Amino acid sequence: MAAIALVDCNSFYASCEQVFRPDLSGRPLVVLSNNDGCVVARSPEAKALGIAMGEPWFQVQQRLPGAPVTVFSSNYALYADMSRRVMHLLARFSPRQEVYSIDECFLDLTELPETPSAMGRRMRATVQRWTGLPVCVGIGPTKTLAKLANRIAKQQPVWQGVLDLGSLTSAQLNSQLAELDTGIVWGIGKRLAARLAKLGIHSVLDLEQADPRWLRQRFSVVLERTVRELRGVACLALEDTQPDKQQILSSRSFGIPVTDLRALAEAVTSYVSRAAEKLRAQHSEAGAVYVMIHTNPFKPGEVQYGAGRLMALAEPTSDTRRLTEAALQGLRKLYRPGCRYTKAGIILQNLCPANNHQPGLFSDPARRVRDQRLMAVVDAINRHYGRGTIQLAGAGLSKPWAMRQARRSPRYTTRWDEFPIARC
Repeated sequence: MAAIALVDCNSFYASCEQVFRPDLSGRPLVVLSNNDGCVVARSPEAKALGIAMGEPWFQVQQRLPGAPVTVFSSNYALYADMSRRVMHLLARFSPRQEVYSIDECFLDLTELPETPSAMGRRMRATVQRWTGLPVCVGIGPTKTLAKLANRIAKQQPVWQGVLDLGSLTSAQLNSQLAELDTGIVWGIGKRLAARLAKLGIHSVLDLEQADPRWLRQRFSVVLERTVRELRGVACLALEDTQPDKQQILSSRSFGIPVTDLRALAEAVTSYVSRAAEKLRAQHSEAGAVYVMIHTNPFKPGEVQYGAGRLMALAEPTSDTRRLTEAALQGLRKLYRPGCRYTKAGIILQNLCPANNHQPGLFSDPARRVRDQRLMAVVDAINRHYGRGTIQLAGAGLSKPWAMRQARRSPRYTTRWDEFPIARC
């Protein structure tokens, strides 16, 4: 029988902060979104206080005045690096791995020497020992059941973070499924669960026993696949390699409102630079750049304006300079004086493989080679010495518009100047 494991880091952002602050272990801790707006991660102790995911932080402060909650701004550099370390560790346990998100991945444990349960326990112990991060492991014959097993392992301490549904008897499995609402099944959600409830399908067991062809007629082929996956029939294959992105978005809210074109141009230049790095990392080129700017829709007393513009390129490129030039041309056409802008962004579109380049009528092959070599050197320097070591002058230096991160912890694993220091 197939054995698919889903390994998921517990309260990932919050746990990353606690790794380097062990004094905060067992205490309420939250991580905030861009510009320190809303709660995006919570430790179990913070959840116990009733702090909801996505709740604005100012509302939490009003509702829980004086609560002993430690607050951090999002530290994306730290979280991305810790994720890389976890995924690298887990790849040692299986020849097939699908990285599903920043804090979870699927692993194929079929026909490996150890039992799936033993593998799960060893994976959990290894990640905890080598990174300090707690994980839960759910194992099942399909990806949907592995997701479900992971959810149960998190919610029920009796499993000690590892649950292999294949080790349960039919009666034990049905007992578990009967206690779970359909809304927790991967891809169902609250709205679809409410529609299913009207048809008498309340529990996961009810859904598993429903006729998949009838559900396909009433809903969609996606729900039919979900039911078949709950029955142990694999309909979702493990993706060994991540598919290239079809478009790349880079967008941020500003820490302070921006009114002048120069500041907007700095922000757009910074966003293009980051997106271009990702573009080159997947060995692609972009044929168009979409640029957008917005005011704050939550301040109706101010002048409201939001617009975007698509700028087509003469030929696809991954050169930061060419992409920035196109984005700034679009920005100048969009800009309106007298507005207080709070957000800007760019989207690289019409992506194509770099090795399948379609040159323009007046293209210069020699210049393209020089541009590629230059960008490769810039990327190598920034990887070695830190992002932004080399950047376009147009991105600015002080960047007063940058998003607020007043409570950001040090980037312990990616910046030498923020490396933790031990004194004795």
